[in-house]
Amino acid sequence: MKRKKSSGEYLAFLSAKYEVDPDTFFCALLSAGENRKSSCGNLSIECRGKIKNRIIFLITNDSQVVAQLSVSANFLTKEGNPLRNFMGTDMIRKHAAKKIKSPASYSIQNLRAGMTHVNLKAKVLEVTKPKQVFTRYGNYASLAKAVISDETGKIKLCLWNNQIDAVSAGATVQIENARTSMFKGERQLSLGKTGTVSNIEHFGDEMIPADLQ
Repeated sequence: MKRKKSSGEYLAFLSAKYEVDPDTFFCALLSAGENRKSSCGNLSIECRGKIKNRIIFLITNDSQVVAQLSVSANFLTKEGNPLRNFMGTDMIRKHAAKKIKSPASYSIQNLRAGMTHVNLKAKVLEVTKPKQVFTRYGNYASLAKAVISDETGKIKLCLWNNQIDAVSAGATVQIENARTSMFKGERQLSLGKTGTVSNIEHFGDEMIPADLQ
């Protein structure tokens, strides 16, 4: 059974994820509890109220919701900074390892044929109607191509089977671990077996349950 993460562990994770010093972050939480609002780095913290012995905080990043969670008043009144006790948890170690391994984020104008492990954020301009093609593996598969763009240019993204349903014209997508190639003299992106594409039109709007303990 998956262990429920404590509010202290999750707050420490947010400190690491958004690169805010844990002491600064903890002081901002205390300030929000007393003055309703505070900020640290790009994070804004708002006290939304109190339920029994718990304080409800709404945390945003440049107006995008990061989390809403309740924190025990006893936790906030502990001597020193209790967040420091959680900076070595598995959650934070995994985040640090993932950050090190994460491919670099590129702009379209910098893509060259033969590149791999490409991360890219782009707008979907159009998606062609899927067609059935005979693959080199001896089977048929659905293929569509999306034209995507950022502020530096445009490129086509090859989509196979279930990948096609992940995008739609007008959406903003995050592409991870893609590769580039040339087809008929034109650059194109493909995801292969390890690449992913996800709609981030509402990225950051996730809410963390307020009963996190």
